[in-house]
Amino acid sequence: MKKLLHIVVLITIGYFVQSQNLEIPSFGSDSTFEMMTWNIEHFPKNGQNTVDYVSEIILDLDVDLIAMQELEDTNVFNQVMTDLQDYDSYYKSSYFAGLAYIFNTTVINVDTIYEILTTQPYWRPFPRSPMVMELTFNGQEYIIINNHFKCCGDGILDMNDDWDEEKRRLDASTLLKEYIGNHFVNKRVILTGDLNDNIDDDPQNNVFNCYIDEPDNFLFVDMDIAQGDSYHWSYPSWPSHLDHILITNSLFEDFANDGSKIETLRIDDYFTSWSQYDYRVSDHRPVAIKIASNNYLGNDELFEYEISNYPNPVKNYTRINFNPVNTPNRTIEIYNSGGLKVDSKKIFPGQSSLKWDATGLSGGIYILHLLHKDIVTSTHKLVVVK
Repeated sequence: MKKLLHIVVLITIGYFVQSQNLEIPSFGSDSTFEMMTWNIEHFPKNGQNTVDYVSEIILDLDVDLIAMQELEDTNVFNQVMTDLQDYDSYYKSSYFAGLAYIFNTTVINVDTIYEILTTQPYWRPFPRSPMVMELTFNGQEYIIINNHFKCCGDGILDMNDDWDEEKRRLDASTLLKEYIGNHFVNKRVILTGDLNDNIDDDPQNNVFNCYIDEPDNFLFVDMDIAQGDSYHWSYPSWPSHLDHILITNSLFEDFANDGSKIETLRIDDYFTSWSQYDYRVSDHRPVAIKIASNNYLGNDELFEYEISNYPNPVKNYTRINFNPVNTPNRTIEIYNSGGLKVDSKKIFPGQSSLKWDATGLSGGIYILHLLHKDIVTSTHKLVVVK
């Protein structure tokens, strides 16, 4: 019996040690603004063990800002913050399973944080009031709106039932769009959180149509994830992709830069199994965006980017510009997010630009390769909106 108890203790210690040595690769970088949304599922899900894991995950990822959902214990949340040098937090919601921010104070200057749409008429669409952070990063102002929409439902939008779960999410989306239009015109807005619905639903039941129907103004940067393989979805237990990041058009150009990206962070890959991550941390994976702002890139770094295009995002046509070189055997190839080549153009000696037609392509992110003798010499990201 003593031997069995000794083995159990060793296994338990082994899990604790593992929580201190996950070796998750960094998502952050010195030259980009990174934000991630993370439903932390009834934090702390597994007591002190969850605290230890969450602290290490945040330190390893090294992102600038985290929008969190489903925090239940303020005191335990403060324990996490004691382990995070250079980070500060905001968690002041009185609602069950509240919202919070964790941010790197060495690079982010917080101007203000507040909740919106808090009064009784908004309680039906918003079980938890949206939390807004206005911040400055490297001289650029950003507006972050953290959300946790109503869960559940049958997938069918019932416009005649105000308490239908899908209808509540639809109303929340509409109210937030109106709020952005009234308060943040021409601002760099990121709307994010556990929005508890699929952004790629059919139009009849899609609660996010108010954004999707205005591609010149709004872009779900994780649409390719939602439409792709379930391997990259944020909520494997269903499975579905419920955690989203939406940007306004003031960020379109920056998101099109090389160095910008969107990714579901498969933290569970660094545990012994998905079930271990689910048991010890959360049933949601984080979804993160990295933004390479033109404002941040220095002149020397900008010079290295051989390719540009305008307009970007592209609705129908765009002009692709590149350095003129008096050598043959240069081509441009364009691939969709799934790696399929959708177009190829030959470049003639001395040519410095070409017009590209995207009218027949679906909306999404496309990668442009500039090749010389079949060797890729530069890459560039294009965003097509429809």
